[in-house]
Amino acid sequence: MTGFAAVVLTGGAARRMGGADKPAMPVGGRPMRDRVLDAVAGCVPRIVVGPGRTSGVDSDLPTDVRVTREDPPGGGPVAATAAGLALVDPAVATTALLAGDLPMLTGEAIRQLAERLDASGADGVVYLDDTGRRQPLCGVWRTDALRAAIDRLRTERAARGDTLAGASMRALLSRLRVVEVSWAGSGPPPWFDCDTDDDVRRAEEWNR
Repeated sequence: MTGFAAVVLTGGAARRMGGADKPAMPVGGRPMRDRVLDAVAGCVPRIVVGPGRTSGVDSDLPTDVRVTREDPPGGGPVAATAAGLALVDPAVATTALLAGDLPMLTGEAIRQLAERLDASGADGVVYLDDTGRRQPLCGVWRTDALRAAIDRLRTERAARGDTLAGASMRALLSRLRVVEVSWAGSGPPPWFDCDTDDDVRRAEEWNR
């Protein structure tokens, strides 16, 4: 995927799972995080943003995957997105922004999003779940538009004495033109994330 990066967010408190490291939990014998990275195997760079990670490499990940941490640690998904984008070259036109707990994500699902983005004038394309809600961490974005929206949000919050810590994805998306799509491929929905133990069990059933 020339000119296509991927930022995978692996933070989050996982309160409904007792604070577990969700992305490291296995589905089908592999960590969910690794399954997400497989779906964007052709992206350069692939960046993981999450706890315990500093800029560089991680021996638990493929050697081409770069790692970093949001500032401040635990600052939330917008701060983590900003940290990941900081490692994406400005010449890279498109960036997939993904949660690290999407065990059903596939390359086909990413291609569907990318094709829809290419055909639109939007800043980004995200999947809708089965209740009609946007899944902002299962989307593909024009890198410059996503970066500009983060910069605007950072400036607005700085004027109030705030940082990006605690900023919501809804606030970020309100500054972007977003196309919403429903999964039209075969197999389980790629936007399915695992917030509970029951979700993990369901993903395992789909994986059989």
